[in-house]
Amino acid sequence: MESVARGGTRWKRFAVVMVPSVAASAAIGVALSQGALAASFSVSGQQFKMTANRLDGTGYVQYNAVDSGESGNHAVSVIGLEDAVITDLCQSVVVPIGLFGDVTLKLSAGRPGDPEVVANKLYIDTDELQANATFREIDMGVSVDDTTKGPGPSPGDRYEPGSFAQQADSVVFTDLRQRARATSAGTFKLSGMAMKVQRGKHECF
Repeated sequence: MESVARGGTRWKRFAVVMVPSVAASAAIGVALSQGALAASFSVSGQQFKMTANRLDGTGYVQYNAVDSGESGNHAVSVIGLEDAVITDLCQSVVVPIGLFGDVTLKLSAGRPGDPEVVANKLYIDTDELQANATFREIDMGVSVDDTTKGPGPSPGDRYEPGSFAQQADSVVFTDLRQRARATSAGTFKLSGMAMKVQRGKHECF
């Protein structure tokens, strides 16, 4: 009985902290899945993980920048895409909730049998990426300020003017795994979106 009482108290605290944010996330997710809302996401002080079976991008640019937040400054590599089509997307973030412990928020979309995830003006601030990659008409060593094949540097990004960048007409990533700090997009359409909140760590990888 004592164990049940403790569990009840923690779940109440969990509900107070998580229900408003989960409800907001669900509402945003519905709008995104219908293509009715421009997306702009950031995770302050925390990293999230993303996997995809395949990502087809056109208008590719990559450059280095610094993300700032309550946890300090973090070096990231920014991947910018004019347009992207993603299959079998998984995105997860683990949130520590005081005495309750870790809680995982996991989102999936574009699974087999569902329409693909579609985004435009997509920027991903990542510090770790693994994939098989194929680039078409790639240029390495371009000044970040002179890139022409992708969307260019994201407005507000902190980067060194004239620093190293690379660009390509298109890129295909397969078996993609990455850890990121922020993602933003002009539009981000997630058909067949599913969201799950679980106690403990249940990350995409």
